[in-house]
Amino acid sequence: MNSPLDSTVLFQLGPVQITQAIVTTWVIMVILVLGGFLLTRRLELRPTRRQAALELMVATLDIQISETTGAAPAPYRGFIGTLFVFILVANWSSLVPGIDPPTARLETDAGLAVLVFLSVIWFGIRQGGVGGWLKSFAAPNPVMIPLNILQSLTRVFSMFVRLFGNVMSGVFVVGIVGSLAGLLVPIPLMALDLLTGLVQAYIFAVLAMVFITSAVETGPRPSRKDITDAPNTMKDT
Repeated sequence: MNSPLDSTVLFQLGPVQITQAIVTTWVIMVILVLGGFLLTRRLELRPTRRQAALELMVATLDIQISETTGAAPAPYRGFIGTLFVFILVANWSSLVPGIDPPTARLETDAGLAVLVFLSVIWFGIRQGGVGGWLKSFAAPNPVMIPLNILQSLTRVFSMFVRLFGNVMSGVFVVGIVGSLAGLLVPIPLMALDLLTGLVQAYIFAVLAMVFITSAVETGPRPSRKDITDAPNTMKDT
């Protein structure tokens, strides 16, 4: 197992070094884009089993967003759902022999944290304008401006450290046990690593939801009926 601070360079494009983490990340993105296109290209009013499963996942995501933040899920569904699925697939890519998950590398987790940080700014400005977003740093009074700015930076940094630490530790444990105990013994640990990858993707997505909606003034809490009707909007997505 290489150090997480060292990246395996596969080839170089001019001054840009292309590492294994970059290649794996792009492969995952291509798979997700193609999979999303193939799964949603033929949506029917009378859903098939495949479409019903997709609608159930969308409804579950909407309920989770609403119950976690109290916000209407529609504006955040695409970003939060994509974030969760990408991190989940990236974490589980460790099961492929010879592949280190991109989320076990500092640069990938830092990039994800930066995306969350920028999304907080984007959703905050889209909801209340530049002035409203800047005023949020003065809540509850202007004295809190430095602390609120520091909080917005440190909480994103904590997401990056948490994801990196947990994924990297799981990869190390499975690798060490596999090298010492043979092929079959690490299987229970690999199953545990799958569960850990799922939990870490969920936690990262939930924290992103909380941070984004904390910067946005939300309206009345949507009812469960409004949320469960969300799958009908899949044709618009």
